[in-house]
Amino acid sequence: MQLRGLHVRRGSTEVFTGLDLDIPRGQITGLLGPSGCGKTTLMRSIVGVQKVAAGTVTVLGEPAGSRSLRRRVAYDTQAASVYGDLTIHQNLRYFARLIGAPRSDVDRVLEHVGLVGQRHQTIDSLSGGQESRVSLAVAMLGAPEVIVLDEPTVGLDPLLRSELWEVFRGLADAGATLLVSSHVMDEALRCDRLVLLRAGRIIADTTPPGLLADTGTADPDAAFLALIERAA
Repeated sequence: MQLRGLHVRRGSTEVFTGLDLDIPRGQITGLLGPSGCGKTTLMRSIVGVQKVAAGTVTVLGEPAGSRSLRRRVAYDTQAASVYGDLTIHQNLRYFARLIGAPRSDVDRVLEHVGLVGQRHQTIDSLSGGQESRVSLAVAMLGAPEVIVLDEPTVGLDPLLRSELWEVFRGLADAGATLLVSSHVMDEALRCDRLVLLRAGRIIADTTPPGLLADTGTADPDAAFLALIERAA
């Protein structure tokens, strides 16, 4: 993925003014930073659903949002994108049919997100964390080459977060490109590559070891604070 001169305005706010970024294939890139720094806007731009004032966004060699990318790029938003009056299994079967994924994919993704035992529950009966996991399962249907996940572990307990990061690692090892946003800095150490944002600017584009070495800190929270002080 390649972004050049990205300029995005939301209302009267300039979110990005000439942002440049390259995201390598087959890796987990963590997009980190505090709420309001531009993470979601950047992800929306990559998926092709964000109005862009200027610049280009190229995904898998095509302009972001191109029709040819619809089955190659998956997007899991912060808001659950499933139907509340249907069961988990019904939702997954419906979305699998929409994208032409095999029915066997439903069982595969249910296993990955740990919801096999709840497959016949309606979405409205689930906890917020379970509902988020169903949305993640929908994004994993088929064989997307790029998976964009906007804070997929928010509200989940530490054990489930760890299990989902193992799923993310497996997807990347199988060749998928993952872009995962978070404001939980300890998740930075699980990524191959890190892009840290603050107020619409990239203040670091590095690796987990590089981040700690560059700032002389022992944990990503301290590293991020050090980068903010340096940028100021």
